[in-house]
Amino acid sequence: MGRRLATLADMGWPVSRVLVTGHEGYIGCVLVPQLVAAGHEVVGLDSGLFRSCTIGPPAPVVPSITKDVRDVEASDLEGFDAICHLAGLSNDPLGDLDPSLTAAINHRASVRLAEIAAGVGVERFVFSSSCSIYGSSPGGIVDETAPINPVTPYGFSKIHAEEGISAFASDDFSPIHLRNATAYGFSHRLRADLVINNLVGYALTQGRVFMKSDGTPWRPLIHIQDIARAFVAVLAAPRERVHNEVFNVGLTDENYQIATVASIVEQVVPSASIELAETAGPDIRDYRVDCGKIASEVPEFRPTWTVEAGARELATEYQSNGLTEDGFLGRLMRIAHLKSGLAAGKISSELRPES
Repeated sequence: MGRRLATLADMGWPVSRVLVTGHEGYIGCVLVPQLVAAGHEVVGLDSGLFRSCTIGPPAPVVPSITKDVRDVEASDLEGFDAICHLAGLSNDPLGDLDPSLTAAINHRASVRLAEIAAGVGVERFVFSSSCSIYGSSPGGIVDETAPINPVTPYGFSKIHAEEGISAFASDDFSPIHLRNATAYGFSHRLRADLVINNLVGYALTQGRVFMKSDGTPWRPLIHIQDIARAFVAVLAAPRERVHNEVFNVGLTDENYQIATVASIVEQVVPSASIELAETAGPDIRDYRVDCGKIASEVPEFRPTWTVEAGARELATEYQSNGLTEDGFLGRLMRIAHLKSGLAAGKISSELRPES
């Protein structure tokens, strides 16, 4: 029998009641089990917009509220000690679909959620932000003090949300902003649009490591298991270390040019070879980040994954769970799922599931 993992209660931390918005999403499916294992009482809140975007065994079920984050009321948040806020449109293509909706969901709904949370006595609010706010920063590695330069509606929505949420910081309400590096890794609600997930998917379903840019841009990369570890760690961290702070979440050593990532995937799936799209060219999204602050201020956060290990995990899980080309290019691509749902009348023009 393996050694039991220490919970927060074992370490002297009070067990808290945590609401996870977007708990049925790509990261949420991985975060919830980690929170439960750490000793938290967890409740989810999700609209179900991506409920059909599944592969592999189902995620553990927790008590939940089926509701769009735009519709949250004070009664939904009463009694919680902390909120992990993941819900939103999750990447640049989704953000470009309707920039006004991106602002409404990712920015204004997030700020409203924080305002309500502060009003009902939620003590800690962990916001899932993004390193995409650095946008085009090709001059070198940037830390949390660097000028931001978002280049997409998604990037702008995240920085505007950070600014709005921070306005409610007080002695009683402690927001924390986690600027996640580009995520990868297997999840029950897989996102096939993320760069490593995408390249491994193409390699296995089409026999090509299909690059849509020229491979020169840099990206910081982090496994979703490690993103989840960051949420768990900042919930447990002393308030004075994390109150109203911004943290780049990842490892400084895990910044890669996309061409290097493609070469790693080619080694992991030797039956595939690198191929550039006819339209492949430079990508203005180009940034490397320094993650020294979270390592220093939240030493409990210890990321363990590397890009190569993550690519191997994905290849194994894709094969064992029967990934098909149709599934990869269809329901597991968020933008394809939304466009299909909109065309079929299953999703409203405001990006709400139709009953």
